[in-house]
Amino acid sequence: MNIHEYQGKEILASYGVRVQRGIVANNPVEAVAAAKQLTAETGTGWHVIKAQIHAGGRGKGGGVKLAKNLQQVEEISEQIIGMMLKTPQTPPEGKRVNKVLIAEDVYYPGESETKEFYMSVLLNRAKARNMIMYSTEGGMDIEEVAEHTPHLIFTEEIDPSVGLQGFQARRIAFNLGLSGNAFKEMVKFVDSLYNAYVGSDASMFEINPVLKTSDNKIMAVDAKVNIDDNSLFRQPKYSDMRDIREENPIEVEAKEVGLNYVDLDGTVGCMVNGAGLAMATMDLIKYAGFEPANFLDVGGTADAKRVETAFRIILKDPNVKAILINIFGGIVRCDRVAQGVVDAYKNMGDAIKVPIIVRLQGTNAEIAKELIDNSGMPILSATQFQEAADQVKAALS
Repeated sequence: MNIHEYQGKEILASYGVRVQRGIVANNPVEAVAAAKQLTAETGTGWHVIKAQIHAGGRGKGGGVKLAKNLQQVEEISEQIIGMMLKTPQTPPEGKRVNKVLIAEDVYYPGESETKEFYMSVLLNRAKARNMIMYSTEGGMDIEEVAEHTPHLIFTEEIDPSVGLQGFQARRIAFNLGLSGNAFKEMVKFVDSLYNAYVGSDASMFEINPVLKTSDNKIMAVDAKVNIDDNSLFRQPKYSDMRDIREENPIEVEAKEVGLNYVDLDGTVGCMVNGAGLAMATMDLIKYAGFEPANFLDVGGTADAKRVETAFRIILKDPNVKAILINIFGGIVRCDRVAQGVVDAYKNMGDAIKVPIIVRLQGTNAEIAKELIDNSGMPILSATQFQEAADQVKAALS
C-alpha cells in the first residue's frame, strides 16, 4: 500500500526522525491558512508547495514549486490542485492532484553549505536481509546514479536477528563524508529511520533527499513509503492512510469482491485459479506472441457468480481482445467450473464480445470439455497448455 509524502513523514516523525514540517491542504484557501500557521510555528518565510500523488519525479512535472509570499502560495496551489501531473512514474495521462503539502523552507543560509543525500530501506530478497541503500548523490534519480556513477552507491545489509548495529549507522555517516554534529545527527537519523521501517511493517522507505542543513541538522525532505499489505491486520492505524483515488479503479473494485487482480498492458485477459498457475499462464501468452492484459487469481471457488464477476472485471479493460481461462481442478471439480463459465456467459448476454478460450485440467476435465463443447456458446475449450496457446493465437490472428 503506497501512501502520500505527508503521511510517510507522519510515520517518520512518530519514530523520532527529523522531517521537513508541513501542513496538507485541499484547496488554495486552506493552503494560505496552512502557510500562515507554518510561519507562526516555524518562522519560515518561504513555502514549498508539493503535489501529493503516489509517484516520484513530481518536481520535473511541475508538481513542486517555491512560493516567496502568501499570494504565490495561493496562485501556485490553484495551479497544482486539480492538474493532471505527469511524471516518469505516472500513467501517460498523468495523475490528478487532489491535495498539496505546504512545507517549510529548509534551504536557509547558515554556517555551512547544505548537502543532499539519498537513502532507502528495503528488503534484499536474495539474502533475506533488510538493506539500507544510500548515496552522496541525493536529489537525483537513483537509477541514473546507478547507471553513471555506481561507485557512489553504498549498501548496508542488516541481519534481522540482531537488527541495525551502531557501527553500521556510523559507517553510513562516515561514507557520506560527514563529521562533527552532522555525523552524530546522521547516526541518530539512520537508527530512527530503520526503526520506522521495521515498526511500521513497511516494504520500502525511500528518502530523497535526506538533507544536511546549513546548521548541520539531518532531516527527511521527502518520504516515499510503501506499507506491506499483508501486515495491515496488525497496523490498523495505517490502513486509514489508503487513498483509493490514487489506485487503479479496476484493481480497487476487484479487491472489494475478493479477487486478486493486477492490471497490465497487454490484450489477452487471464482468469486462473492459483498464483503459480497464473504466472505460468502469462508466460504461455507471451510464448504465443502476445501480452497478458492482467493477472487474475479467482481462487479455489470458481462458481458461476465468481466467474461472472471476474468476466466483468476483465472486460472493463478496453484493450482486452480475448480471454484465456486456465483452471486446474484440484480443490474444485472441472465440470463445476465449466458449468460456471457457461452460466456466466448466458447471464452476461451480449456483454462478452471477445473470444473465450477455456483450458480445464484435473478432476473431471473430460466431462468439463464436453459441457463447454455442447453448450451452444461460442466458447473454445482445451485440455492441454499448448492447445490453449494455439487457440489464443488463432483467435487473435
